Amino acid sequence: MSITTSVKRYAQAVFEIALESNKLKEWQSNLGKIAQLVQDAEFTALVENPKLPFEPKAKLVQERLGKINPMALNLIYLLMTKGKLKNARQLADEYERLLNDHYGIKSAEVTTAIAIDDTERERLSHHIETIIGNKISIKTQIDPDILGGFIARIDDSLIDGSIRNKLEMLKKSLAETRK
Repeated sequence: MSITTSVKRYAQAVFEIALESNKLKEWQSNLGKIAQLVQDAEFTALVENPKLPFEPKAKLVQERLGKINPMALNLIYLLMTKGKLKNARQLADEYERLLNDHYGIKSAEVTTAIAIDDTERERLSHHIETIIGNKISIKTQIDPDILGGFIARIDDSLIDGSIRNKLEMLKKSLAETRK
């Protein structure tokens, strides 16, 4: 799903506030809490219901979030009143992207055939960092069709170390030698 212009603006504004106040990691944590909270569709529908008064909804949000930066709480109230609370995950993702850019970290979408544990993830991350010469932040997904290995998408680059790709290359090579 593509990130809307309004989400990008919100994320940019939050990032600038976090940068000015030197609270980049705190905001990252707060946005993560908010994004996790709105995964509950019933909760989101309840707090975005225009027929319910704001005060009880605000109290419910405070109770569910616990200790959170007051400005982050104001952000969630703004998102509630604008009907944009459902975009909280995108906002958190865009903030994460801005944070990574700030620290010079590239974002990599890595596909593997099976789920990988933290040790394998760290090893794979280090391997890709060696290849591209940059620190990376990995988001993983699983696709059994690649058979093994990994496929990494970093910006406009693709690193295909999948078994499926190797088999396809071998198939082409064998077909060419037959000619």
